Amino acid sequence: MTKRRRIYQWNIALLLCLVQTAGIAMYGQDRPRAAAKRTQRTQREQTDSLNLHSATPASQHPATESVTAPDSIDAAKSIAVADSIAAENRKRMQEMTTPQTPSVAPADSLHEVINKKVFIPNPVKATWLALIIPGGGQIYNKKFWKLPIVYGGFAGCAYALTWNGKMYKDYSQAYKDAAQNRWESTSITDLLPPGYVQPSRYSQITDILRRRKDTYRRYRDMSIFAFIGVYLISVVDAYVDAELSNFDITPDLSMRVEPAIINSQYYNQSSSISGKSVGLQCSLRF
Repeated sequence: MTKRRRIYQWNIALLLCLVQTAGIAMYGQDRPRAAAKRTQRTQREQTDSLNLHSATPASQHPATESVTAPDSIDAAKSIAVADSIAAENRKRMQEMTTPQTPSVAPADSLHEVINKKVFIPNPVKATWLALIIPGGGQIYNKKFWKLPIVYGGFAGCAYALTWNGKMYKDYSQAYKDAAQNRWESTSITDLLPPGYVQPSRYSQITDILRRRKDTYRRYRDMSIFAFIGVYLISVVDAYVDAELSNFDITPDLSMRVEPAIINSQYYNQSSSISGKSVGLQCSLRF
């Protein structure tokens, strides 16, 4: 019984050894490293045989040369393939390990792109256009919403200048006729109510016509100055707008108005009285 059990144990041990050997062989075939080692070993053996055959003269073994020539060609091809694979692996490893430097565009090209996207007007050109053409500076600066204000100011000043000039001309002619005692002239009767011209009111009418003449002359002169003022304001606005077109307005600019308690002190002849009062505090941050 003991002998049979020992034989059975030996059989199981041999079976386990066979299974382990088969597993090792399968593992070596499945693993790339083992396959690579076998390939390198085969290539080394083929290289050694190729060197041996190349060192031996062809006259000594002609039959062997004809047999081993295809093997040497295959060995050379396999070596070339292995070298190309190794070179490709080194190239890929170098590409992976080399840090990629970002491509930086030249400053000139970046400046040209920024200039194409953002329009920066020229202050000198805007000023000259505003001087030559009323509102031309605003058109050049692409501030079209200012055009109704500029042309509205010019239109208002032109209307005031025309109206006051006409009234000054009429009252000036009426005053001249009154000074020359031509009371039946149409220049006087058209400006006064019907039946108002009477001999008892001659002096009063003359004084009224003189004062109105002077008033409308002053209004006419003020209209001229207002017209020139609107023109100069449009020129200054065009220059300032073009000059401050690229001015950086940061979010830190702020104005804050809040209630505050102010300490105040009142001085009297005998003593000083201090107190507190409530007020508003304005703070500006630049």
